[in-house]
Amino acid sequence: MCCTHTETGTSKLHDLTPRRIVEELDRYIVGQAAAKRSVSIALRNRMRRRQLGDDIRDEVIPKNILLIGPTGVGKTEIARRLARLVRAPFVKVEATKFTEVGYVGRDVDAMVRDLVEAAVRMVRAEKVQGVREQAERRAVERILDGLQRRGGGRGRRLHSVGEAMAAILQQRAPEQEEEEPEPDDESRAELKRRLLAGELDRQTVEIEVEESRFLSFPIWGAGGMEELGMNLQDMLGGMFPKQRRRRTVTVGDARRILVDQEAERMIDAEQVTGEAIDRAEQSGIIFIDEMDKIAGRERGIGPDVSREGVQRGLLPIVEGSTVMTKYGPVQTDHILFIAAGAFHATKPSDLIPELQGRFPLRVELEPLGEAEFVRILTEPKNSLIRQYTALLETEGVKLEFAEDGIAEIAKIAAQVNEQTENIGARRLHTVMERLLEEVSFQASEIAPVTVTITAQYVRDQLADVVKNLDLARYIL
Repeated sequence: MCCTHTETGTSKLHDLTPRRIVEELDRYIVGQAAAKRSVSIALRNRMRRRQLGDDIRDEVIPKNILLIGPTGVGKTEIARRLARLVRAPFVKVEATKFTEVGYVGRDVDAMVRDLVEAAVRMVRAEKVQGVREQAERRAVERILDGLQRRGGGRGRRLHSVGEAMAAILQQRAPEQEEEEPEPDDESRAELKRRLLAGELDRQTVEIEVEESRFLSFPIWGAGGMEELGMNLQDMLGGMFPKQRRRRTVTVGDARRILVDQEAERMIDAEQVTGEAIDRAEQSGIIFIDEMDKIAGRERGIGPDVSREGVQRGLLPIVEGSTVMTKYGPVQTDHILFIAAGAFHATKPSDLIPELQGRFPLRVELEPLGEAEFVRILTEPKNSLIRQYTALLETEGVKLEFAEDGIAEIAKIAAQVNEQTENIGARRLHTVMERLLEEVSFQASEIAPVTVTITAQYVRDQLADVVKNLDLARYIL
């Protein structure tokens, strides 16, 4: 199954040409063509590298990217969508959260450990999904076996379902069960039909759920102390039984628990770990935000004293090193790093030269204006208008946005950005929330109704805020 998945995934990756990658990003992100081209080429080069021979493959390192632009212009979204496009492990970290040795804060190695955790979750979810159908069949058969042992044929009382489910989930040994003759195939088929049809789902049952015991303890890394959660069950094997906790759930929930248990038994934990580490090393993307906040080489007393220390801590991670994780050593040589920052008060040249050299590709993102806001509201697949329309439609309120209404929203958002702090497209979130506050509050009372958002409606709802600059600073 693993090989089939890999071949299928590789085939899909080959179809992602740089142009195709840009087209996919265009579905969610407006503008910023230069940034999209850079990340698409970087991604395509990863695919090209996999086709190289062993003698040169390891020599080809990723060309890390530095995205420069104000907040709210799409830096994070570009990186996140890129990772989702190729199902690559992705983490976003803030450079200001890290400190050099001797200061309170996170160790820079933590970003790699976070990436591996993301990769493990991703691979495990894929493996579980691959065996879920088989796990469901096994779970149903376990339930049927238990019901037949406990209750007999069609004439059984429904309260015996709870007793049977408790026995199944407690995993009692066969010798502890009273042997009863199995009903005929017709009775089993009827019982299975009722189970699959959900007729027994609302029955409540008290079950015992197995829980793994975790301990967190500190370890020392290259840049300081970091906590690692260790699973005692994995460390000590079968020396200690798993902890059990009683829960009252419905038969439907108990069935889902059984499916999860069966799926976990069917996947190989070591294989998951191996694939996750490989995916993190070869396909992982780490997005380092607020890079401009650690730029500068001031020396003295205060928070600035650790800026250069953080940069020097990042340097070995970015240029390639081995980081110890609870899953094993992870090499960072081929992880793609995308750094970002506004660089208002500082500039990229304020970074230490060694770190500058590890981000050879620099792309400046354009600030967003009124025209871009109109496109952001309407074009992306996950546009705010589509989101709010879907949300309110669940309560019977239908929103219709007129063209002049959309234009007015964009105009006000751009105007507030100019008069106060420019937070880019994030301003649209605050404007839309304020605009639809009244409708959202009364939705359950006025439904069913159709509300048309015109330019006049927008002005009426936001007039006081736009006129009062101090209020706009507070609300928008």
